[in-house]
Amino acid sequence: MRFSPLLAAVLSLLAVAPAPAADPWLVIEGGEGPGKGKHIVLVSGDEEYRSEEGLTQLAKILAKHHGFTCTVLYAVDPATGEINPMNQKNIPGLEALRTADLMVIATRFRNLPDAQMKEIDEFLKRGKPVVGLRTATHAFALPKESPFARYGWNYKGEDFMEGFGRQVLGETWISHHGHHGHESTRGLVVPEAKADPIVRGIKDGDIWGPTDVYGVRLPLPGDSRPLVLGQVLEGMTPDAPVVEGADAKKNEPMMPIAWTKTYSIDGGPTGRVFTTTMGSSTDLAVAGTRRLLVNGCYWALGLEDRIPPESNVDLVGTYEPTPFKSGGHKKGLKPADLQ
Repeated sequence: MRFSPLLAAVLSLLAVAPAPAADPWLVIEGGEGPGKGKHIVLVSGDEEYRSEEGLTQLAKILAKHHGFTCTVLYAVDPATGEINPMNQKNIPGLEALRTADLMVIATRFRNLPDAQMKEIDEFLKRGKPVVGLRTATHAFALPKESPFARYGWNYKGEDFMEGFGRQVLGETWISHHGHHGHESTRGLVVPEAKADPIVRGIKDGDIWGPTDVYGVRLPLPGDSRPLVLGQVLEGMTPDAPVVEGADAKKNEPMMPIAWTKTYSIDGGPTGRVFTTTMGSSTDLAVAGTRRLLVNGCYWALGLEDRIPPESNVDLVGTYEPTPFKSGGHKKGLKPADLQ
């Protein structure tokens, strides 16, 4: 077939034109299920616990098995478009919070630009529900000149003491209560909370993770309600014995590793919060830990009456989480590679 010179030139240009760049986030459309019509935005960005992997898998589970449409955001190097959690200053796509019914957050010490923090601030001022994982207790590290400085993990102003972690989630960064990298965590349901819908289908020991128990101050603030306690184990396997000897005091008392509470910003609407100090990508390799997170999302959205006796938390696709390590993220990955 012969083309006119003009058409041939146009076709030539189209053949060499670069394809449009993929968005620096993922949108995973929901199927059928109780979550149909609901939009969850999952915000990753930590140097150590591979939230870019864990939240992507959680989003796939929520979308495929439960019907939620999920947008997953990442710490992205703007020069390369690659996921780089060591870059603390960029999480593109936070505008998605404008239409979000729930934010799931697992960031650590982020110093985001004002335009990005503004999206988080406005979401919280609307009293929307929040699920916080692991390092979200110290999600932000903002300079004092930032208009959003009060969300910083160590903010000292009486108006918002210890920032997003303490005021929204219920605790800021305190300590590694278990020996980091040596003592794993077994979850035990609080006896008074056994009927709570968030722990429906979860027995003692179903929740386990190689991440250690975080220290928290007791009692937790406001209307916080502990649901799961973290038993410190001697080793890094689910069947490891409980710490003994001098370390036995780490379980006297045990620290809460999952709780609920509510929050309000500047006297605005009240929102539900579910917080767990579990949540590394390796923690999500365990079905009980995944069930805790899925049930927590249902509860935060006011869908607790839709939580089944045993939520479907089957893994979607291949899931081989990277062991936690600061700077241990897979290099060269772009969000589209995680689809």
